[in-house]
Amino acid sequence: MRKTLPTAADADGGPQGPPPSDGVPGELLAGRELLAWRRRCLASGGRAADLDWLLDLAGGLPWPTLQRVHLDPTKQVQLTRQRSALEALWRCHLETSKPLQYLVGRCPWRDLELQVAPGVLIPRQETELLVELARDRLACPPARWADLGTGSGCLAIALARLWPGVQGLAVDLSPLALAQAERNLQAAGVGEQVQLIQGSWWQPLRSSWGRLELVVANPPYIPTAVWAGLESGVREHEPVLALDGGADGLEAIRQVVAGAAQGLAPGGWLLLEHHHDQSPAVQELLTLAGLVETSAHRDLEGTWRFASARRGRRE
Repeated sequence: MRKTLPTAADADGGPQGPPPSDGVPGELLAGRELLAWRRRCLASGGRAADLDWLLDLAGGLPWPTLQRVHLDPTKQVQLTRQRSALEALWRCHLETSKPLQYLVGRCPWRDLELQVAPGVLIPRQETELLVELARDRLACPPARWADLGTGSGCLAIALARLWPGVQGLAVDLSPLALAQAERNLQAAGVGEQVQLIQGSWWQPLRSSWGRLELVVANPPYIPTAVWAGLESGVREHEPVLALDGGADGLEAIRQVVAGAAQGLAPGGWLLLEHHHDQSPAVQELLTLAGLVETSAHRDLEGTWRFASARRGRRE
């Protein structure tokens, strides 16, 4: 996907550093030169945090290193791509609103670096907390778990790494998402531990109904009217299938909750992510479905973002 670029000496008349491991020519330059280039890029628009993220993920310049350059601009800096290539990505981001994660093809999440591409939801940082909730809710590894609406496979990978040797199931309606999840599962070394299944929520798991001791889900939960007003980078480029939750944002959540009493094993846990203002409604849905020990949980910013509940045990 990448084309070979001119060397740093050809482009700028400056010294050339060693090429990165993927064979794309890099660039060695003085810190003050990098900072001047960064200012020029930001003069065209965009957020400094986004450009610094691009420098990190696509240019191989970690944020702490960039901060040291601010303190001492005389230091030399090694980029793994030339500035011309990075600037082309930045201009594309500004002109099309295409998320940088799609342009770079990667997204850091938890302790992973996931491949991402158009058609698959970009993993959000707050979703990491579903993994922590799963770990805290189960006293011992589950016999079997499932991830409904796996998307990039981020939750499935994290659960597989949390409980090595435990078989998991990951469901998604989108063939694009399943293909992306498979690539990420294989790259993480857990491909044999997770079975990918195409279908809608609980339906493709019928053969495992009543035996799932943990089910996690990050379903589409944004109300349609809210989705229509999202920033263009999200609305125009990320899959509506993974975002639009219907008129009140609860259509998919209702389906997930409705299947829990039959799909979960006795005593099994259901963990959900939802919109910032849906906690009371989701708690009510869980209770009406006959689930017990329902709880609400906050995200990294203190917002009620998650719900947990379990199926009652047999008498």
